[in-house]
Amino acid sequence: MSLGTMIWIITILMCGAFMYISLKVKDKADMSFANYAIGGKSFPMYLIFFTQFATIMGVGNFVGHAGNGYEIGLPWMAFILGEQGSKIIFALFIAGFAGKFTYNTFPELLDDLITRDKFTRALSGVLASSIMIAWAGGQGKALGNIFSVITGANPIPIIILFSAVFIIYTTLGGIYSVVWTDLLQGVLVLIFGVIFYVYAFKEVNFSLGEIGVRLNELGRAELWQFGISDPMKIINMIVTGTIGIIVAQQYWQRCFGAINTKTARDGMLYSGIIAIIAVMMTALVGMIIYTLKQDLAPGDAMAWFMMNRVPMAIAGMIFALVLAAGMSSADSNLNSASVLVVNDLIKPFKPETSEADLVKYAKWLTAIIGVSSAVAAIYANSIISLFSRAYSMAGAGLVPLLVIGLLWKENSGEAHEAGKRNSKVTPWGARVSIIAGAVLSQIDALGSNKVLIALAVASILLIVVSMVTKNTNREAAAN
Repeated sequence: MSLGTMIWIITILMCGAFMYISLKVKDKADMSFANYAIGGKSFPMYLIFFTQFATIMGVGNFVGHAGNGYEIGLPWMAFILGEQGSKIIFALFIAGFAGKFTYNTFPELLDDLITRDKFTRALSGVLASSIMIAWAGGQGKALGNIFSVITGANPIPIIILFSAVFIIYTTLGGIYSVVWTDLLQGVLVLIFGVIFYVYAFKEVNFSLGEIGVRLNELGRAELWQFGISDPMKIINMIVTGTIGIIVAQQYWQRCFGAINTKTARDGMLYSGIIAIIAVMMTALVGMIIYTLKQDLAPGDAMAWFMMNRVPMAIAGMIFALVLAAGMSSADSNLNSASVLVVNDLIKPFKPETSEADLVKYAKWLTAIIGVSSAVAAIYANSIISLFSRAYSMAGAGLVPLLVIGLLWKENSGEAHEAGKRNSKVTPWGARVSIIAGAVLSQIDALGSNKVLIALAVASILLIVVSMVTKNTNREAAAN
């Protein structure tokens, strides 16, 4: 049996399992929109841990970071610490707080606790969903590329196939489909991930020092030096990744769906710690691959390793690992995007909509957004191009509102409670800040520090405009 045939068999079996799981949980998801969005806040620790872990460990964390390790070397570790460390920040400072509430989305929390303005909520929903849509498309593109390299198949039909599968099973069961398929996918990622790292590090006799020696012999000693030639570039990359994670709906959604605050915090914390270790090891694998083959395109490094350095059965396992990672991130982001649109762009403007209709809207939007993501995956120049702008735009627009809105209280001694607004931020302050932050983060003329500039300006405008329009807060409170 060839590797290509084995990969097709693995793909069919795994996709069949995902479909079966979705059919089993479909009725629960259909009971209410809260069930479809957050599972009625019923998910225990093992489901929260595995859904967070599987969502974090997308294709980029295996294919993308291996490629960057291959091309950049140890300096890439600084970005990994920032990008993956943001999950730890989220766990320690946000997850427990989010787990107290039963909101369906992050913008709904902003609306209830801070602004009480449906237009701000809609703006927040648009920005937050942009990250989800871009990530869903990115996973499809990555899966299509690696499948194409290994089997020789045209990547476009593969992207369409993968997209069709995760669109269907996510549409059927909503968040229930996502967390239960993530359980299977997360287990596969853990098991096959360990096997993958064992075979990769076996190439250098399980010695980190051996990597450095070999790179030095190849005249690429700089790949094993942790020097940073452009600190501000690294800082900007870390800030962009961090703010993008802080406003990523899929992480908030898991916390809202967790059965209690401890589960929300611990599930994110433990999955984030394991993810940091795994991604750093993946970057090291990229450097190991460079010592074996120096003329590869970085994005092809993982595929070359699978085809040339491991037994066929292990290569099949590694592909299953990549497939599980990609599917888990794609379904999570797709579900989050559809829930955001329904909950924050439709529901506030049509408050009389029934629960059944909200679920119906979510299903239709899952299909529509999924197809749009697939088209974006086909035509995007790179995986990074699909989500880098979405991260900076959403983060710069929404992080100032979240942080300042929660800390700048009307009644400083009172904790935030659902249904009770306690913030000095006004609707106009929020609107101006969101638009300014999102727009400035996309203006290349501001230079490499554009995200930092956008965050600073958005924060200042949020405070100044809120102070100027503070009477609107009193009017809203009176209503």
